[in-house]
Amino acid sequence: MKVFVTGGAGYIGSVCVEHLLDNGYAVVVFDNLSEGHRAAVDPRAEFIEGDLRDADSIETALGDTHPDAVMHFAASALVGESMKNPSKYFRNNVVSAVNLLEAMIHKQIGCLVFSSTCATFGIPDRMPLDETQPQRPINPYGESKLMVEKMLRWYSQLHEMKCVVLRYFNASGASHRYGEDHRIETHLIPNVLKVALGQKDHVEIFGTDYETPDGTCVRDYIHIADLAQAHRLALSIRESDFFNLGTGGGNSVREVIGCCERVSGKTIKVLESPRRPGDPARLVADSRKAREILGWKPAFQDIEKIVQSAWEWHCTHPNGYGD
Repeated sequence: MKVFVTGGAGYIGSVCVEHLLDNGYAVVVFDNLSEGHRAAVDPRAEFIEGDLRDADSIETALGDTHPDAVMHFAASALVGESMKNPSKYFRNNVVSAVNLLEAMIHKQIGCLVFSSTCATFGIPDRMPLDETQPQRPINPYGESKLMVEKMLRWYSQLHEMKCVVLRYFNASGASHRYGEDHRIETHLIPNVLKVALGQKDHVEIFGTDYETPDGTCVRDYIHIADLAQAHRLALSIRESDFFNLGTGGGNSVREVIGCCERVSGKTIKVLESPRRPGDPARLVADSRKAREILGWKPAFQDIEKIVQSAWEWHCTHPNGYGD
């Protein structure tokens, strides 16, 4: 089976590509390298540099490579930036998805696995967060992903396309070869590890007065190898569906910082700052549906193992991919 992966040079995409190749799939990576890295593309994959905003570019690439399925990771994904520049998010995430879907129809490719996010839910009514809860995004990033989810429901119905939506919680960790190197880094674990590596002076905690055991936000951290497994399993189900992906546990910001200190053996300087608008106290997934229908079995349930994998990668790649 050949899988066409948009955004395959990015953080999550690169590990999914590696996982697919390790499991016998042929892979084509399509990426404009605006956020991804050429060095993050597994050398066993075919690479095409192209932009989803160019409808002709994606249609030509699909026509030349004849894939059996598409995995769609390519997107802008900074919540704060989306509040300042919403047009970028609707162009990059929504218009690009339309271009991809239309090209898939023209080339008769009937399977899409879509990288979505728990940000489509906004402030949840209850925890853990399952698939039945209402989706009420509170930022343009989450809104853009929800718009694509809604489009996929119609394309699935009207064009007999199988569309599987995977909503991530906090993607984290690394494989031995591929890890997290964002040009603008907003994720907690790599920012804490940058302090341990001496690349940053401190890490900020945004809010210490939440109704959680230590007053800091609790999030569900999921290893990217487990995300990759879910994407591969999603190729095999027969019908369109949607799934929340997380460990079902949760760790506070202070717990993650403490774990980074233990794993790295370094002291992490912390700066306490006020809350950020719209940050829920807890975001934890209920992933029973993915376990039951996909047969998904996450291997990394322990935050220490997740942090250890990230620390090993950052130690061997202190400057990321170096591009």
